[in-house]
Amino acid sequence: MLYRFLVDYAEALSVLNVFRYITFRTFLTFFTAFFVCWILGPYFIRRMAQRQVKQSIRDDGPQSHKKKQGTPTMGGALILLSFVVAVGLWADLFNPLVWAVLAVTLGFGAIGYLDDYLKVSQKNHKGLSGRLRLAGEFLISALVIFWLVSAGHIPSVLHMPFFKDVAFDLGWFYIFFGALVVVGCANAVNLTDGLDGLAIVPVIIAAGTFMLFSYVAGHALIANYLAIPFVPGTGEITPLAGAIVAAGLGFLWYNSYPAQVFMGDVGSLALGGFLGITAVITQNELLLVVLGGVFVVEALSVITQVVSFKLTGKRVFRMAPIHHHFELKGMDETKIIVRFWIISILLAVLSLSTLKLR
Repeated sequence: MLYRFLVDYAEALSVLNVFRYITFRTFLTFFTAFFVCWILGPYFIRRMAQRQVKQSIRDDGPQSHKKKQGTPTMGGALILLSFVVAVGLWADLFNPLVWAVLAVTLGFGAIGYLDDYLKVSQKNHKGLSGRLRLAGEFLISALVIFWLVSAGHIPSVLHMPFFKDVAFDLGWFYIFFGALVVVGCANAVNLTDGLDGLAIVPVIIAAGTFMLFSYVAGHALIANYLAIPFVPGTGEITPLAGAIVAAGLGFLWYNSYPAQVFMGDVGSLALGGFLGITAVITQNELLLVVLGGVFVVEALSVITQVVSFKLTGKRVFRMAPIHHHFELKGMDETKIIVRFWIISILLAVLSLSTLKLR
């Protein structure tokens, strides 16, 4: 941990005091994560292609996607590698909240890796059993949140966005609620990952927003001024969010249309898990519904389609998730992607407005 080593010598060499500042270390994690991802990208893509780690396309999906058959996948592993290197160098690993975020992010990434591995080895799109995957996700989330609450690192309180001093203490039920938030977010991001660059940019935008929320929630004076929950130690999540933003940008360099590599479940589940646990730690669980509105709509479109077909035998959309619906209506893939990006930015600005509306 380079950060701790440098801080230990700060008294002897005053210039090293700059490493004590969260903002400075956020810049360091940002550029470290970006350049690790950007530099290793071409090598990673070649290795995945050589090992035949390639995407299997659904037979019932849009026919235009058939041309993407064989594109290297599991690019999320590159994002996680960049994230871990940056965090390992510049974050305070003595902060328990950092380990909570790492446990969920890497734990969900491991589940996604197993899912991707089964898809690649079996050469189909089914992968890990849905029930087994959800069980693993709930187990990881519940254990981490139980530890955070029982150790007193976070309160078991649910705060209402847009309202000042409106909160409910859920007690031990908060563990189930928090786990539901994390698992729901992870799978919503996973469902969104269907077009080149569609999922990663909303993730970048959401992580960038949480980068600000983490900083203010961990700063007693700012939190008090803005009337938001103060959670000691939360400021240290800021460098982690910066690393996710930067690693996402490095990945987007190769994932933008036409994609040279796909994220895979190892990336979408890990990134969704990161957003979910960060929302829990910063006490923004309900605000995540607004901030991650694109992910919510994608997930709801799938739920609506399934329920409607089982109850009436009719489909609401031409295909779910909803981005496929727009594709089948004749909308260009890049236009769908960019419009979803624009919506994500608008939702991020709306979410940030709650800092003053409270």
